[in-house]
Amino acid sequence: MLETGTSLDVEDRIRSADVLVTSRLSLVEAARALIRLRSSSAVPERRLGDAEREIASVWARCNLWEITPTVCELASHVAPGKPLRALDAPHLATFVLARRRFAALDLLTVDERLREAAAIT
Repeated sequence: MLETGTSLDVEDRIRSADVLVTSRLSLVEAARALIRLRSSSAVPERRLGDAEREIASVWARCNLWEITPTVCELASHVAPGKPLRALDAPHLATFVLARRRFAALDLLTVDERLREAAAIT
């Protein structure tokens, strides 16, 4: 785990999943996290390179969902009353839309607010 964006349980579930869905926003967030870590010099470059390769192998297995007007519209209204951050709402909206296609889809996150918001959708 390079930042707080994962856990061993989440990583195990990703490895064993038959279907992976993510928003294109995830690619941006991962790239920015690596840039932050590089600029802080907190993690050795070799480890960052390993992380980039691991992340790329996950992305290669993902159904990548675009940030469409439909996603944005749903993100504006999803989980009313829950204090979602602006960039978490498109992730939740993507999950809600993807679950319509993949009924057994689970949301994998270490973010408690996002998990709670998904539980009411």
